[in-house]
Amino acid sequence: MKHLVKLFVVTFICLICTYSLAEQKIAFIDMNFVLNKSKAGEGAQKYLKNTVEKDQKEFIEIEKSLKKEENDLLKKKATLSKEEYEKKTDELRKRVVDYQNNRRSALSKLAKGRADARVLLLKKIDPIIDSYIKEQGIVLVIDRKDIIRASKDLDITNIIVEKLNKELPSLNLK
Repeated sequence: MKHLVKLFVVTFICLICTYSLAEQKIAFIDMNFVLNKSKAGEGAQKYLKNTVEKDQKEFIEIEKSLKKEENDLLKKKATLSKEEYEKKTDELRKRVVDYQNNRRSALSKLAKGRADARVLLLKKIDPIIDSYIKEQGIVLVIDRKDIIRASKDLDITNIIVEKLNKELPSLNLK
């Protein structure tokens, strides 16, 4: 009789555990895809790419100008006095240092813009994911990069992208 009670208790616990596990829904999302392929994400990337290209063109022109000045100064070295040559060389060095500082500043501004856009997009995505989780009764959402293999039925990436596109068509990064 004692063994029968133990068997009954163990069987009952196993049934409860398997029933509770069967009710839990798990899903996964590809956050890189959401960040890069949503309308807002693509718009942010396009804006940042255009900014980089514009800055690159400006920097290339400045660099060409500085190199030309350097070559001209080297050609005139023999005709200029030593003091005048040193003065012009110092001026050129100052402009080169300013150019390097401006370039560094532009790159850090771009990196900050990229990070700010990512944070803003993630802030907008979180409530969308939360509401979808509540609607569907999902218990756990895992990022796609942390999964080795899973059924396509568990992927909620496209659904979240659609909802994000409706709610946030673009980011204002200006």
